[in-house]
Amino acid sequence: MKRHLALLAAILSLAIISAAAQRPERSAYYPEPGDGWKRKTPEEVGMDSARLNEAIEFAKANETRRPRDFSDQETIFGRPLGPLPKERGGTNGIVIRHGYIVAEFGETDRVEPTYSAAKSFLSTILGLAIDRGLIRNVDDPVKMYVRDGGYDSEHNSKITWHHHAQQTSEWEGEMFGKTHTFVGQPEFGRGMRRPRELKEPGSFYEYNDVRINRFSVSLLRVWKKPLPEVLKDEVMDRIGASKTWKYLPYSNSEVEVDGKKMMSVSGGTRWGGGLWINTRDEARFGYLFLRRGKWGSNQIISEKWVEKALTPGPHNPDYGYLWWLNARGRQWPDAPKSSFAAVGFGSNTIWVDPEHDLVVVWRWHDGNGNEFFKRVI
Repeated sequence: MKRHLALLAAILSLAIISAAAQRPERSAYYPEPGDGWKRKTPEEVGMDSARLNEAIEFAKANETRRPRDFSDQETIFGRPLGPLPKERGGTNGIVIRHGYIVAEFGETDRVEPTYSAAKSFLSTILGLAIDRGLIRNVDDPVKMYVRDGGYDSEHNSKITWHHHAQQTSEWEGEMFGKTHTFVGQPEFGRGMRRPRELKEPGSFYEYNDVRINRFSVSLLRVWKKPLPEVLKDEVMDRIGASKTWKYLPYSNSEVEVDGKKMMSVSGGTRWGGGLWINTRDEARFGYLFLRRGKWGSNQIISEKWVEKALTPGPHNPDYGYLWWLNARGRQWPDAPKSSFAAVGFGSNTIWVDPEHDLVVVWRWHDGNGNEFFKRVI
């Protein structure tokens, strides 16, 4: 009798699997290139217009306190190395549900620095290098691929791509006139830190833009072409982004790659330069990650990489591969723990909520965004 029941269960299981395989999957909408992005009313995507409007009004009323002329930049970060705009715009944002625009406010087509949200773009360039076989394994030591002296020391030779992507590299050295220690005025402004003992690579988390700049140079040497070109060819053009974004280097960040002079870009705008981009293009990038690296029928970046990039690190469970995570519910207490974001100073946030099929970009805002995201949800 038990044998017959087991056989029946197996047959039913196969039947269910077969039916599921034949059932058409709900096809996701992907926006057309440029401004060809369809809108839907909140009600058409299961939202409430009045409450969404309340959320948008809240966002409009909570602009960052940063001066519009960037006059606090040097005081906060120290001596700049690259350009800055003369003035920023006001707070602006966009709400995407099921791929459709359901709310938009402010100058979402204005191209502006996104500060450290650029780090998530650099992480993606690493993922693409692994997908393309330029780097065999994220746990490989960087010195296997980069031989410019930056990883020659006994300490630095232990650093892997994984360490760089989780900000646990503890790389020791100088990049473009800034040292890894973040010690010394006027180089670091209020961002100057007290000296501390260097830890073993992979054993200690520290948010450190000098090390991110080292990571960026290393990626440049792997790709052998400027990273803005990589980002354009491999991602931005393929997701239909505008032609207005730009990824600016420092004035002194030229390096030689196989005998050719190339400019290296940073992972933020701490010292000027960095990724300057509009809100709609950021929303496309967020939507790519909401769809697990897929855009239409094309897998732009592997789902395996997306999963690794959004895996919490052991030394900072709120951080993946240069993405901020909510795994412990501490970043955004009123949002799902599965939500994640690219975050830059100012604040500039590309927030992704797979549970509610949402992408929210909010720029030049006060606070970390939790209250706005809570209201949108």
